[in-house]
Formats: sequence, C-alpha cells, structure tokens
Amino acid sequence: MIFKQKQLYRVLIFILVSSFCFFSKTTTAFGARERQIIVFRPEVVDIQQDDVFSRLQIVSERRLRLINARTARLTEAQMVRLQQDPRVLRIDPDVEIFALPRQNLCDRYPWLPWCSQPTPTPTAEPTPIPTSTPTPTVTPTATPTPVSESQPIPWGVARINADDAWAVASGSAVKVAILDTGIDIGHPDLDDNLKGCLNFISGRSCDDDNGHGTHVAGIIAAEDNSFGVVGVAPRAWLYALKVLDKRGSGYLSDLIEALDWAVSQKMAVVNMSLGTSIDVTSFREAVARVSQAGIVQVAAAGNSGPTAGSVNYPAKYPEVIAVAAIDAADQVPSWSSRGTEVDLAAPGVAIYSTYLRGGYQTLSGTSMSAPHVTGVVALRLENHRDESPSQVKEILKNSVDLLPFDSTLVGAGLVNGYQAVVAH
Repeated sequence: MIFKQKQLYRVLIFILVSSFCFFSKTTTAFGARERQIIVFRPEVVDIQQDDVFSRLQIVSERRLRLINARTARLTEAQMVRLQQDPRVLRIDPDVEIFALPRQNLCDRYPWLPWCSQPTPTPTAEPTPIPTSTPTPTVTPTATPTPVSESQPIPWGVARINADDAWAVASGSAVKVAILDTGIDIGHPDLDDNLKGCLNFISGRSCDDDNGHGTHVAGIIAAEDNSFGVVGVAPRAWLYALKVLDKRGSGYLSDLIEALDWAVSQKMAVVNMSLGTSIDVTSFREAVARVSQAGIVQVAAAGNSGPTAGSVNYPAKYPEVIAVAAIDAADQVPSWSSRGTEVDLAAPGVAIYSTYLRGGYQTLSGTSMSAPHVTGVVALRLENHRDESPSQVKEILKNSVDLLPFDSTLVGAGLVNGYQAVVAH
C-alpha cells in the first residue's frame, strides 16, 4: 500500500512539473507574439506599409483604415525594428474587449475565491448579469404597460417614457449599429428591423452564439407587433456587427474595424455594451474619428461599482454617451460603475428582452442600460438627422428626469424618451 502511494505521488509530481513546464513555455512563446496594432503616420500609404512588413517578414492580419493601422503578431525583434522605423507612429496592444458576466463563472465554479464576494468584476465590462433561467415565461417584476395581452411594454421602456414618444417618432429608418455578439438571425421580434449583419471576428456567420447582442437589440428595437416585447425605437433599422465571440470576448482591432464599417455605411448611432479597463490610444483615436463622422456613440459605463472612478472604456471617452444603471425603484445598483464620465442613467436591472432561438430572457447590467439610451437617440434622430453627436448628447442630458443621486452615479439623470424627442 505504501509502495503504491509512493508511485502515485511520483506520477502526480511528474504531471504537475510537466504541466508547469508546458504552460510556462506556451506562455512565453505566446507572449512574444501577442496581437499588436501597428499605427502608421498619416502620410504612409498602403504600398509603403507593405514594404515595412515585407522587410521584417511580418504577416499582416488585417487593415484598420480608420486609424491607418494594421494588426500583426510580432516577435520582440520585429517590435524593436518597427519602433525604430520613422514610418511607424506607434504600436498599441490589441487588448481584449469583454461582455461577460462574472456570475457565469461563479455559477460554474462557485469555489473561486471572489465568488463569495458581492463586489463585481474589476476588469470587464458593462456586462449582463443573468437573473433568471434562459427563455423565461414571466415578465419583469415591475408592472408592464400592455400594448396587447401578448405584447407587454418592458418596464424599462415605460419608465423612460419611450412609449409616449411613439406618436411623434418611432426611430423609423434610423441606422443603428450594434457592436456585440451578433444577433439571433430570424428572431420573429427582430427580423423585420434587421437590415444588416456582419462578422468581424472570423468572417463566418454573424448569428449570435452568446445571447448578449440579441438581448441588446431587442431593447433598442424589438418590433411593435402582437407578441413578445417592444423596444424603445420599434422601427429603427438594426445592423448587427459581431465583434465578440460566444464567450463574450473579442479584440480591440475587431471593434475598430467594425467602427470603420459604421463610418463607411453612414450609421446614425452605435451601441457598445462592452468595454475594457485599459485606455489604448488607438481606441481613443478611433472613437474620436467616428464622432467626427457625425455618428452618435453610446456605451455602457460598466459593472465595476461601487468603486469610484470605475467607468470603463469606451464609455470613459468624452465623445461617448456613458450610461449607468437604475432599477425599477429608481435606485442605483451597487455594481453600476461610478465616475465623472457618467452622462446618463437608464434601466438596467431585470430587463426582459429578446434572446437566442427566438426566445426571451431577463438580464441585468449597464449592458442593458446603454441600449435604452441608444433607442432614445434613434427616436430623436428620426426628425433631427442633422444634429451632431455633441448636440444630441446635450439634448438628452437637458431633458432628463432628475434623480436624488450624485452625478458620478447617474450623470445628469434618468433619460426621458418623450422629452428628448420634443425638445427644441
């Protein structure tokens, strides 16, 4: 028995040591070739960029025309040589962008040390927090205002008075780009409003394999029909730009390429219920150029509260409308990110919306708050298409319902769809 135990211990030690060596080597090798964004000076054109990469035997993975850049996996030697080339402006890390709830991990691995703590994740994003099982048959806890017996108005849509605005505007033909996990193609509550769907990760299907993007889409523009739910702007045109995979994560370069597409296709508003805690110059520059192109950008503030200064990027950038969360009692949930960058608050707790396989789901998070504001932007732009992003932002901030909280929690206040539409 003792002999067998000794043999077992030796085997376990061998496995542990072998595993450590394997992962150490793998990490080192990967670290030397992490994805980078190589930004060229404005005057450096494609043929010159080709020459730079050819001389150093660098394989270009994609072009980011919005910021005159390319992505590639670089060795340390290639990195040094590029930094010495006068045609290269800078090299930025191609960081990961997230839309994943920490609660998913804790459901699967409750023994993780942070899962017993009530504080939300400090790193990731404006992410959804499931509050019920998939495809629920019940509506949110707040009492809905019915359009018909089978199509309730979700409490969030009613709370921001979006339904009062529909006599004036419904977001008709306003182009809304949703940068997320894709969309449930063929969902009966979204299919008539879905006008475009692209995958910026792999080039394959843009169908949603996570659920986050579909949920966001329904908040913005679920159709006003005889079933399901209705969105804030039920006649807006939706363009699903898949930049996050089934795990709810993607790369900054995927996001920048999608923003470039949004500019080229003249989108009116972009919703980004995603983010990162890392400030990257390429991200800041891309967001600024989208704003210069006249596109309104809305982003979730983040789920990293109650820590002060916890707003994520891109919500933290001044060109973006940063949205925090409230619940049905007009209270700010502890996890909603705080900071001076918060512009507005919107419903973000127990939000019932469209989900995978033609179903519906209740989720919480500032990921759900941002699309309420995006829908209001679509309502506003239907009759004011020439307004600039900064004008739209100020109109929304000046037409809010005031809330008894510091501006670092709720910004100017609770977005009001009707007042935003009729404001002069």
